Parts: sequence; C-alpha cells; structure tokens
Amino acid sequence: MSDRDLVRSQVTDLVVGTRERAAMVARWTGLLWLLESVDWLVFSGGLDNFGIHPRELSGLWGILFAPFLHGGFGHLIANTVPFILLGFLTSARKRMDFYVVAVGSALIGGLGTWLIGGAGTVHIGASGVVFGMLGFLMGRGFFERSLSSIALSAVVTFLFGGMIWGVLPTVGAGISWEGHLFGFLGGMLIARLMGQKIRAQKQLR
Repeated sequence: MSDRDLVRSQVTDLVVGTRERAAMVARWTGLLWLLESVDWLVFSGGLDNFGIHPRELSGLWGILFAPFLHGGFGHLIANTVPFILLGFLTSARKRMDFYVVAVGSALIGGLGTWLIGGAGTVHIGASGVVFGMLGFLMGRGFFERSLSSIALSAVVTFLFGGMIWGVLPTVGAGISWEGHLFGFLGGMLIARLMGQKIRAQKQLR
C-alpha cells in the first residue's frame, strides 16, 4: 500500500468512525426526547414518579429509570447540549467508552443519590450521566498520562469546567446536586480504572 493509499484509508476510517459516534449519541439523545414526549402526551408527567426516592427500598428501581426521565422539556433541553457534546468526546477513543461511562456513572450517581438525597424527594434526569462524562474526560489526562488524553482533558476543563459548581449543595433548589456529585465521582473512578489498565498494558509492551 502506498503512502497516499494509507493516508486515504486513515482519513476514511476517521470519517466513518466520527459518523458512527455522532449517530450513536444522536440515537440516545433521540430516545430521551421520545420518552419525554410520551411522558408529556400520554402520562402527563406521571413517569417522573419512577425516579430515585432516597432511602426507600422501592426507590432503588429509580437508579435504572432516572437518567431517562426529565421534569419537562426545559429540564431536558438543559441536559441535551452537554450530553451530546460530552458524549461525543467520551467516545473519542472508542465507542464502548461511552457506554461504560454512561452506565457506570448512572449506577454510582444513582446509588449515591439514593443514600444521601433528601427525604421525600424524587431525583430524575440525565445530568448524573452528564457529570459522569465530565469527570471521566477531566480525569483521563491525569490517570492515562498520554499527550492526547492530557490535551483532551485540558480542552474539556477549559470549555466545561464551570459545570463543576453543580456538585455543590448551593447549586439551587430543585437541582439534584447529589446526582451531579456522585455522577462526577463515578466518571473519575472509571477514568482511574481505565487509566491504570492502559498504563499497565503499555508497560507490558
């Protein structure tokens, strides 16, 4: 294969991979909008009751359902843009990273919310997953210590670092800072585990 053919093949792979990553994030975003539309049109917001109910045994099921539920389209819109951007960046290395971070941060964020959330509250929304992606992307550079991961972490921190204030209890009434905090910590934990694995594999080469 000539150098020109090699470059052409690499460019083609990059374009195809980018399209597949964009399509993946778009499908999941579409699912969120579909579910919110069904909730609004059919159930008049009743599906929101399936969110996380802290320290209630039945509320544990909400850990699975909460990321797909939103308290209206305003809530969904607020999560959509960072979900698309951070989700796309999370899959930069490989698409499986998107699923690992999304599922991991949803479970860790949800469990943390269930443990310390306010009594009588209901927690819903994809923001825990969004903060999980933020934590993952900010932590990648520190834990992987490769030039590309450090550059990506620096860019994400510069563009989205202001979101970190959302993990504080002072973020505002009606906002699940607990989900943000534990989702972020979940993303950081995943970055640490992946980074350790990648560095160990490099040492064996």
